[in-house]
Amino acid sequence: MERRDIEIFLTLAEELHFARTAERLGVSGARVSQTIKQLERRFGVALFQRTSRQVALTPVGNALREDVQAGYQRIQEGIAKAVAAGRGFTGTLRVGFSSPLVGEAIMAAGETFRARHPDCEVRIREVHLSEAFRALRDDELDLQITELPVQENDLSSGPALLRDPRMLAVSARHPFARRDSVTVEDLARDTVLVPADAPAYLLDTLIPPQTPGGRPIQREKVLTSRQELLTLVSGGAGMAVVGGQATRYHARPDIVYVPIVGMPPIEYGPVWPVGGQTSRVRSFLALLLAELDRQSFLLAGLDR
Repeated sequence: MERRDIEIFLTLAEELHFARTAERLGVSGARVSQTIKQLERRFGVALFQRTSRQVALTPVGNALREDVQAGYQRIQEGIAKAVAAGRGFTGTLRVGFSSPLVGEAIMAAGETFRARHPDCEVRIREVHLSEAFRALRDDELDLQITELPVQENDLSSGPALLRDPRMLAVSARHPFARRDSVTVEDLARDTVLVPADAPAYLLDTLIPPQTPGGRPIQREKVLTSRQELLTLVSGGAGMAVVGGQATRYHARPDIVYVPIVGMPPIEYGPVWPVGGQTSRVRSFLALLLAELDRQSFLLAGLDR
């Protein structure tokens, strides 16, 4: 049964009057009569008893109404909730970030969002690259600001919101620690620690498998948080390609951050489930963009 057929059947079962059913649903009386006749032909049994004076449900029609009513009500409630979530600013907006550079702006945008929409709670959490998009897929997040590109069939992404110059994190005892800069070719001279379980295309964007000169870059995957990664670097287990934000948020006496010449900056942008760009998400992104502008971050690829 189509949704409209169910509506006509259930309304007639309640009104027991063709004209009132048509008026209530905003359709013609002929449409109501035709729909019921089609259903009866499909089922091979009468659903209503009709006389010149009254309309009544048959036993089969009454049983069908009882079976259909509860399920149809749940469908209607689900649709209403989806519409409310898409149009309104109630409930909870869950936002994830993979970088403290983005996290700082997200926190500020969240405060503004709460002030404007007090009926909508904002929850913010960090997401590690080792988990990539798990939280989005498990319906734990509505929006994530993360490293680009994103090439997932079930996820949509927006343009880059900001860029962060790449740097090489090395132990203070490493030979590169005395350098003013390094090149991409230098990445082939030691092990580069990378997050485990990150999508291959994203990993290749962040740290290519070989240098422009064709030398292989030895990448070692470690399932680790950012702090654990830096601890491994400080202990001499390898190097790590990071954003320049590390000098602000992760300054350590046992680690030196050396600029990498010849590599494009790391780009960060919004990601959400396909079909999940609600008005709440759009409003939050607008506030986040305004906050990034206020903080004078380097913006890229934005349609103002």
